[in-house]
Amino acid sequence: MTQPLGINRRMFTDSNRIEEQLANVRAVMLDCLNDTHLAQLLPANNNLPACGKMLRSRLLLTVGQANGLDEQMLIHAAAAVEIIHTASLLHDDVIDGGTLRRGAPTFWKKHGINGAILFGDLLVVKGLNLLTEINRPDLLQELIQMSSQVCAAEVEQELLLRGSPGSWAECEQIARAKTGSLFAFSAMASSDGSVEQTAALREAGYLLGTVYQLADDILDAFGNEAASGKTLGTDDQRGKTTAITAKKDAPPDPTAYIYALLEASAQQLNTWPELQITWYAFIESAIKPILKKHLIFA
Repeated sequence: MTQPLGINRRMFTDSNRIEEQLANVRAVMLDCLNDTHLAQLLPANNNLPACGKMLRSRLLLTVGQANGLDEQMLIHAAAAVEIIHTASLLHDDVIDGGTLRRGAPTFWKKHGINGAILFGDLLVVKGLNLLTEINRPDLLQELIQMSSQVCAAEVEQELLLRGSPGSWAECEQIARAKTGSLFAFSAMASSDGSVEQTAALREAGYLLGTVYQLADDILDAFGNEAASGKTLGTDDQRGKTTAITAKKDAPPDPTAYIYALLEASAQQLNTWPELQITWYAFIESAIKPILKKHLIFA
């Protein structure tokens, strides 16, 4: 992956500060259930909110810090998108019949299908409500729109494409919507507020999320379940259109294509060299190690 010419590669954010902020994000995520009786479920379910890699919130905090944004806003926006993501995982595990998530039994295996669906619904509402606490109606509208895209892509994959290998264009569009959307929210929420940078970061986030989903498709087919910490092989069992099945018009080297998309995400920020360096640094520290594991058999 290339770097901007004439600029030393360095991170314009404080990694220690990011970890401190992530601790605050986790606290906000857990606190949002304190007005219900469901908080008692969290200690026994270590694959629920505030667990996992938290890539979306890491991205938001990293770029937001580089842009000098208000910390409280960043923390609430990061918590909101992570909660929405967690809700989607609860529902995905029910749909796919997954029994392992983040190295532990999935929520539905412990509490039943009805419980997982209802708890996921509650988390969606709680996540959106967090953005009302910081008086950012623009971010609330954006997250609603992005969450809608996630749902629409999941519905299309389930009701229109299931049982069909699909084309590469269909596979990539599903990946962009169902996974890229929340990455796009994280990226745009960390912008300086200008129309130009917000649009560039949104597209960069879409591309980053597309990369992650395409790689995850490959992991599901060829990965090691124990090492990944989640149930694998469900895409094939359920006849999903993925980067594995979509042979029509597929790139000759899917791995090279995925890395090219990753580079394209950074190129969206050519106008802001220092921010682009931060983006590259995030890719190197948070995304590339995952890709190397996911794509090892591709």
